[in-house]
Amino acid sequence: MTIEEEIEAIEEEIRETPYNKATQQHIGRLKAKLAKLKEKQIKQGKGTNSSGGYAIKKEGDATIGLIGYPSVGKSTLLNALTNAKSEVGNYHFTTLDVIPGVMEHNEAIFQILDLPGLVSGAAAGKGRGKEVLSVARVMDLLVLIGDVHRPDIMSMAQELEQMGIRLNKEPPEIVIKKHDRGGIEVASTVELNRIDPETVKSIMREYGFINGTIVIRTDIDVEELIDHLSGNRVYIPAIAVINKTDAAKDEQLDIIKDDLEGWDPIFISAEECRGLDGLKERMFEALDLIRVYLKPQGEKGDDEPLIINRGSTVEDVCRKLHTDFVKNFRYARIWGPTAKFPKQRVGPDHVLEEGDTLRIITG
Repeated sequence: MTIEEEIEAIEEEIRETPYNKATQQHIGRLKAKLAKLKEKQIKQGKGTNSSGGYAIKKEGDATIGLIGYPSVGKSTLLNALTNAKSEVGNYHFTTLDVIPGVMEHNEAIFQILDLPGLVSGAAAGKGRGKEVLSVARVMDLLVLIGDVHRPDIMSMAQELEQMGIRLNKEPPEIVIKKHDRGGIEVASTVELNRIDPETVKSIMREYGFINGTIVIRTDIDVEELIDHLSGNRVYIPAIAVINKTDAAKDEQLDIIKDDLEGWDPIFISAEECRGLDGLKERMFEALDLIRVYLKPQGEKGDDEPLIINRGSTVEDVCRKLHTDFVKNFRYARIWGPTAKFPKQRVGPDHVLEEGDTLRIITG
């Protein structure tokens, strides 16, 4: 039996098995087997380029990938947002390589990558799908682009999901400790409403865990447990963009918006540079970045901010500047929103907020 036939047989069994408490454990085990088979199928995917994937050097404060099916206007959008010169044509597969550009917004510098167009079945290796999706896995933000003629955001998201890319989700809080004996013990710090302990144990055994303790800190479901056990999922923020709105009426845009409920798509015309300011702002918000300022000892504070992720600590700033700042760190002084008083002395674990000014003392 081929992998495809095994997958089809398990999917059919899942469809035909009524879901209830008595079958939850069995369905969970089937879903675990299915996930492992699909991963194996992807690794063996045909149609990939023998020369391998794309080598991407990330630069700037964040790297954003433009992803979509052919001819939705990604190249036009890249040119409108950045100083790149991506070839533009009214035919499929114009972009055959990853084209980079640079965009500045809110004092941050973003690297924008125009990825080759997807084809249906990309996750299974059709076209150059595996190469494109492998690049997508390392992006800080994905911009899923459709147009008014083909607003296929949902199918793109599905291709990404099949490659282990989780969009706009947080990884489940799960800790597993292996033991030599004693079987599997399930502990949780929250009430589990979507999975029962026996199903947890069954799925863990499918992934080769025989003895150990699993501590669950979020109300997970079967798929989230499988994601954690697979160990190769990535969690990336994403926004949806619908291009070529100059070729559509308001009624058509309303229908598209209703169909993409939950995505809150941004409507633009890259050709006419309409809606781009709103898109830039949404990118900045989706990346959840903040601006802080450095104030070297005995000098005036910097006018240009340092761009960091929200929730970053003083130690994170030190690490971004240079490893020597981490090794030689003594303390820091803080001015701004998180300071209880000007020039407050703080340690490496102090969490920074937008507009803070920071002086690092080393020695």
